[in-house]
This record gives sequence, C-alpha cells and structure tokens, in this order.
Amino acid sequence: MPYITAASEIRCLIAKYSKAQTLWIDTEVADYKSRHPKLSLIQILDNPQDMSGNSIYILDVLEQSEVIADFIEQIMMNVDIEKVFHNASYDVKFLGSKKAKNITCTLEIAKQIPYYILPLPNYQLKTLATVLCNFHGIDKQEQSSDWGIRPLTDEQIEYAYFDCIYLAQIHSQLLALQATINPAPETENLTLLSETYTEVEQQRKLINSEFEHLQERLKKAMQAQNVSETAYCQISNYERKTVKVKFKELVRLMENDDVDLDFSITLTEKIQKDLGKNLEQLEVDIENTPVWRLTAKTTENEVNN
Repeated sequence: MPYITAASEIRCLIAKYSKAQTLWIDTEVADYKSRHPKLSLIQILDNPQDMSGNSIYILDVLEQSEVIADFIEQIMMNVDIEKVFHNASYDVKFLGSKKAKNITCTLEIAKQIPYYILPLPNYQLKTLATVLCNFHGIDKQEQSSDWGIRPLTDEQIEYAYFDCIYLAQIHSQLLALQATINPAPETENLTLLSETYTEVEQQRKLINSEFEHLQERLKKAMQAQNVSETAYCQISNYERKTVKVKFKELVRLMENDDVDLDFSITLTEKIQKDLGKNLEQLEVDIENTPVWRLTAKTTENEVNN
C-alpha cells in the first residue's frame, strides 16, 4: 500500500503504468461539495489477483496540477490502456473528461445485467462488493471525510486503497456473469431457449395480472379509508394536463413572423388515413426501421381445447 507524495516518484509510476494493458483506478476528491472540487488522490491497481493491497499505489496529487496533466496525457488519453472505474463519469471529470479513452465502468456493466439475475437494491460499490464478492463489513464512513487535509489519517489511507481491491474483484465477477448470461447467439440452444421463454411468459402473465389487480385494490382501499401511506407504499394524485389545439390555429400562427413553426411532425396511421389521397400532395420524409417481433405459437392442444 505505497503512499506516494513526491512528484518525481509519481512521474516514474506514471511511466511504468503507461505500458500496462488494464488499470483499476479510483479517486478521492477534496471539497467535492463546493463549486471548486480538487483532485486529492489517485489510487491505482495493475494486478487484480493481489488481495493484499501491495500492488496498489496511492498517488497524492493535491495541488499538483502538472502531475495530474502528465497522468491524463500518458494514461487517460492512451487508447491502448483499459481504465476501469466505478461510476467512471465522476472520476473522469477530473482526469481528462472527454479526452479520456478506453474507459470501462463497472456501474454501467452492472446496470446491463438483468435484474432477475442480479437483484440489487442499488449499484453502489459497497453493494456490489458484498453481493458479488462476499466482502462484508465494508465501512464507507471515510468517503465523506475531508480529503483536503494534510497529513491524511491512517483511516483515510486504508479506505483509499481498499476501494481498488473491491473494484478489481467486482469487475472480474461482472465479466464472468456477462459471459454466462450472454452466450454467442449462433451457439444458443433454440429448443431449450424457446421452452424457457414460454414458461417465463406464462409466469409473467400471472404475475402481471396479480400485480395489476392488487394495485387497483390497494389504491381503492387507501382512498376509501383516507390513508395516504402504509409501511410499504404511499398514494398521491395529480392532474394530468393535456393541451390540444386545432391544426388550423397553428396554420394561422404561421402568418406571425415571430413564430417559427417550420418543424416536422410525425403522421400517425390515423392521420395518414384521414388525409387519404391528399397525403400524396405533401413532401414527406419516410424512415423505414426494421422491427423484430417475437410471438408465441398456438399449440395443437390449445387449438383442440
């Protein structure tokens, strides 16, 4: 868990990491709630198998803008290095922003895993580390500590390096999960997949029917009993406002030079039908988009019954 503060040592590490294939990176930011947040630490791991933390370097870059610039140029902008973050959009704001290339975000990967496979209450690093990697008792208290103070406390430094361990393990588990649930389409067993799909479709119909029925019962009961919330849910009402206007009123507005109505509208099937042959007199743009629809086939038993 080396903690590096000297600019010369940090630059040596940057040169070393510029030859890596994948880096797992985290940051800590000082004054993050202010209008002028400052990058405080950059934590880097290049060996995801190391659970001891000995491969993690903590770079103290507070008030070292030139060092940060070197890191951005040699690491973040290097397209040959995969940089793995959790909630990458936040960290990358301080590390090159749109200049950063080859960024992987474990938060986004996790969101792409279907909920029925990875049913999580949220996608926080702590939650993923607990559910996917069996890390327990994770303390995130230091996350909101003052990262602008110097010297940093032992608790802050320990917190900083642990996140890289969690990140690397989460990344590994998510990739393995992705490979399991998304096999190559050309190798799928269509018979087994179709049978599973049909079974789930029937379950979905039952669940949706029960859910909608219970939802209506609950809304009516809460309204009748004048109850706005229970231990599990709450009810509220609002007025849905719909603004309608005759099309000829819009045409009338076109005579007003202050109003620009030169925009396209989508002609629904009903409008097209109402226009009839008049549609041929209009200059239209037609977009053809292929749509694939999957429907269940009626079985012989269902027909006979």
